[in-house]
Amino acid sequence: MPIKIHPVILCGGSGTRLWPVSRKDKPKPFLPLVGDRTLFEEALERASDTELFAPPMVVAGERHADLVEAQIGESCGHTIIVEPAPRNTAPAIALAAALLEPDDVMLVCPSDHHIADTDAFRAAAKAAAELASRDWLVSFGIAPTHPETGYGYLKRGESLPGGYRIDTFVEKPDRERAERYVAGGEHSWNGGIFAFRAGRLLDELEAHRGEMARLVRESVARGRREDSRFLPASAPFVAIEGDSIDYAVMEKTARAAMVPVDMGWSDIGNWAALKDALGSESDEAGNVARGPVDLDGCSDVLALSDGPRISVVGLEDVVIVVSGEEVLVTTREGAQRVGKLPGASSQ
Repeated sequence: MPIKIHPVILCGGSGTRLWPVSRKDKPKPFLPLVGDRTLFEEALERASDTELFAPPMVVAGERHADLVEAQIGESCGHTIIVEPAPRNTAPAIALAAALLEPDDVMLVCPSDHHIADTDAFRAAAKAAAELASRDWLVSFGIAPTHPETGYGYLKRGESLPGGYRIDTFVEKPDRERAERYVAGGEHSWNGGIFAFRAGRLLDELEAHRGEMARLVRESVARGRREDSRFLPASAPFVAIEGDSIDYAVMEKTARAAMVPVDMGWSDIGNWAALKDALGSESDEAGNVARGPVDLDGCSDVLALSDGPRISVVGLEDVVIVVSGEEVLVTTREGAQRVGKLPGASSQ
């Protein structure tokens, strides 16, 4: 009998590197950045095969719970876990694990990624679920398309059925090392998509971050349900010292595995990444334009406006965004630093 996979969709973060379009009140998961649907709706659709997936669990802050409810529609049996406070991915994932049965296999997916090939995603989910059912803690290893310095990397080790043991977790490399990783063929991007048996994850968290595990269990035990929402108890959860699932568990466990996958993945982490994801909209010079935009003698320009006309002459490798009363102009290289701007941090 095939394994029923429980999707756990994480809706944390404010997407400040996509300011001024992404704002705290409506961050990037809830925006239609690539197609007509929002990134969150795309994540739901990928996990909509009822033969493969159980109803989704969504972890979100109180500020965004209504947005989740509005976009999730009439999904039968879904649960929205309302985080009392942001504490990074390890506690968020542990909340979902504590609400599942110990033998349930959970597939943890960020809500703000774009994946072009749904069939490849689902095939990887099946392979990851099989490994997770045998108590491996599994990461999707994304096939790298270029020597990216903004992602962590996974070095594959010995072969496993459907995947590989993870030999090494590599922090974000410099350009030279990233080029070696891509050329060597042994490294994949760490895309932040995971599969776990719920009970095994909680056991590993207990072993490596015992106080976090205790406070999560207490928060769930003292929590309450309100229709489709589960509200963990605030006091124990707020007391958690937050950490990512990578640092809290994945880099410490002896059972880390990966499933390699090439699925047209992007984390849409900044404006340059969005331009890459919108490649099909590019003109012959590599420009992408949305809204009232005039480009003359430009190449590799991303120009988006929700109102005022943007007119650009003779520029290359720049991003120009007009949203409401805010205007952003940056080079492709500078796109990584947009989230540090005063306007983005004070939104």
